[in-house]
Amino acid sequence: MSYAEKATRDADFRGPLDVTTAATFVVDSQDIVIGWSPAAQELLGYPPSEIVGRPLTTFLVTAAETGTGPSSAREQPSAERPADVPVLPLRQRGVQTAVHRDGHLLQLVTRDCHLSGTGSARRLVVAADCGRLGDWESRLAMLDGLATQSPLAFAIYDTQLRLVWCNAASEMELGRTSAEVRGRPADELYPGGRFVTPGYPETLDAVMRRVLDTGEPIIDLHFRGQQPSDPGREHLWSCSYYRLQDQNGHVLGVCEDAFDISDRHEAQRQLNLLVEAGRRVGTTLDVIATTDELAAVAVPEFADIVEVDLAPAVLSGEVPDIGGPAGSELIRASFRSASPGDTAAPAGATAHSAGAPRREPHPVEYADDSPQHRSLASGGLVLEDDTLVVPLRAGGSSFGLVTFVRRGGSGIFDKAAVAVADELAARAAVSIDNARRYTRERAAALALQRQLLPQYLPPNSAVEVAHRYLPTDALSGVGGDWFDVIPLSGARVGLVVGDVVGHGLHAAATMGRLRTTVRALAPMDIPPDELLKRLDDLVGQSAEAGTDPLGAVADDDVAAGATCLYAVYDPVSRRCTMARAGHLPPAVVEPDGRVGFPDLPAGPPLGLGGLPFESLEIELPAGSLLALFTDGLVELRNRDIDKGLETLRKVLSEDASSLEDLCDRVITELLPDSTTTDDTALLLVRTRELDSRGVAVWNLPAEPTAAGRARELVAGRLTDWGLEELVFSTELIVSELVTNAIRYAEGPLHLRLIRDRTLVCEVADAGHTAPHLRYSADDDEGGRGLFIVAQLVLRWGTRYTHEGKTIWAEQALPTD
Repeated sequence: MSYAEKATRDADFRGPLDVTTAATFVVDSQDIVIGWSPAAQELLGYPPSEIVGRPLTTFLVTAAETGTGPSSAREQPSAERPADVPVLPLRQRGVQTAVHRDGHLLQLVTRDCHLSGTGSARRLVVAADCGRLGDWESRLAMLDGLATQSPLAFAIYDTQLRLVWCNAASEMELGRTSAEVRGRPADELYPGGRFVTPGYPETLDAVMRRVLDTGEPIIDLHFRGQQPSDPGREHLWSCSYYRLQDQNGHVLGVCEDAFDISDRHEAQRQLNLLVEAGRRVGTTLDVIATTDELAAVAVPEFADIVEVDLAPAVLSGEVPDIGGPAGSELIRASFRSASPGDTAAPAGATAHSAGAPRREPHPVEYADDSPQHRSLASGGLVLEDDTLVVPLRAGGSSFGLVTFVRRGGSGIFDKAAVAVADELAARAAVSIDNARRYTRERAAALALQRQLLPQYLPPNSAVEVAHRYLPTDALSGVGGDWFDVIPLSGARVGLVVGDVVGHGLHAAATMGRLRTTVRALAPMDIPPDELLKRLDDLVGQSAEAGTDPLGAVADDDVAAGATCLYAVYDPVSRRCTMARAGHLPPAVVEPDGRVGFPDLPAGPPLGLGGLPFESLEIELPAGSLLALFTDGLVELRNRDIDKGLETLRKVLSEDASSLEDLCDRVITELLPDSTTTDDTALLLVRTRELDSRGVAVWNLPAEPTAAGRARELVAGRLTDWGLEELVFSTELIVSELVTNAIRYAEGPLHLRLIRDRTLVCEVADAGHTAPHLRYSADDDEGGRGLFIVAQLVLRWGTRYTHEGKTIWAEQALPTD
């Protein structure tokens, strides 16, 4: 190491003007150099032989000489100084211009001191380069700033880990001066504190001992504890430690620097809280679940207790009217505490609302002096001690209140915390409003669904039924599939199952339109293939018109492409006639358990137009089972339709105690996880046969005497059935219907009586002209008979067959 390098290192400790390391020279009373140090030679380049005995002006110049360049006298030092060269007076401390031996100028800072004694030496001059002095003074200023002004807390501990020195920031944290805490062990200064950085010891003593032993610094450890000058609040510091050594390598102790990052950490924590709230609050469209999510996010990260109170109208999906006396009538929707089993009464609430967290909402009232009551009265945020009450507002409406409570060392609600609480409440209010709107829309959708699907199937003599309906849209609970059982004339029954493309409310509304159409067409007793043709025409007309009844454009008309299966079962003949429009055929289970799928012509889906539909008629033994279903039952993403049909066949072939049990088994086997990708409708129908003793059939000739013969036949049969009360009215009905058939149609005539839940009278002929009910004028000779018949019966109508038509009328049976 050169002398200059050693001097530089030493100057780092002692300063550039320290006499042991700086350039020194001794002058006599005439400013003649009589002593020259090695450091002076290193600084100015002159060896002692060339400078000793020369005047100071040999290398020091005046201002007048500066910039003129080196003189010949300086280039060749001589003992004689020209008379015109002024003598440079030395100052106690100042900046001098010097000429290096090689001729360049440099600025020196000098300090001189007078020497006493009998010798010729009068002054000792200490000199150093100005640049080095500036650096050293900057370091001194920096050290002074660190000691007095820096926000970082610095402390020095000796090898026994006792405090030696600390700066002003550290004194502020400790609440005492350095002199008062000097010599105290580190762990005593911050009792109860601990390091929370994984992988490092928890105590101050252990961390600093590790630095002393290894010499490796430890950077950015997080220390959590109480600040002595701020009791009651937990702080967080970022701390670093490094070992201190002297210039000879002897260990002196440990230096600690610490920066209080509590506010920054709190700001980051609150930002994370808002991010977490955005991720976790509002994941469902359930009002109560949303309030639970808000409470779960806020406890314990933001508050120790959270209470969410809502207006009762919100739970039913309505817009609340919070204000005035009625504003205090809220429902406790959620309560959450950081302390398990906390049963403390909520702040400001009366005793009946206290208690452990409860899932079911319950009424809550507020005392007149409670912060909640004041918040309701003012419509704004209220902060009182450790309680913060924030209104839940969104879209110009107020839905309730959220109350945040902090306890113990959780800290107060400062300005930043209030802003976070307000933002949390605002975000939660938007989610609650969305859930409220969904609740209202879902209630409307379910009401619509209840109107569109049969909620009650009246008992009938033709079939026994059971059904299930599973919409894909589990949120709204509505879908586009449907089923129906429609009573028809002659004790027959119409069976319908259909599937509309798509899901949700729009598909449900379209389904309702199709179902209503089928129910309107079915009582006309037209054959199933003809009914599907008319339904197909209706869908096609809607597409051509450009919109459907809901206002959807043609491309969005989900009725187009819908499928449907329609079947008519006659319990008298035990014959079932069916047709389908792109739908799956039904499963038929015979009484012996054999399961088959009839070879029913497929037919095109509804709305295609121009393609025919075909009917199939089969005879079903009494006790047979028909399973009508939509493709959502048998087709899944991970299961093809053939596999689903085979599973359905297997389940239907097994014995079941009831149709309801069988429905449950079918759903369990084919939809074990209820994760269908399509709406599902299932209708199970067990056929019955009317007792032949309750049916009477006669053939009559198409001649005038047939009316009298018909009266005799029905009177006798009604007497046998014990229905004497209906003889007169039935004779009148039969006489009118037979007479009209003879007059306006062709023979032969067929007369049938059916004793079921009503008394059915039917007259069939070969004609296709339907009778019309009309008012007759006073001078008309006829036209009154059908009008009289209509007054005697519950209902009447006409159905057409390939052979002609049948006019029927139903009468109520006498009550006991």
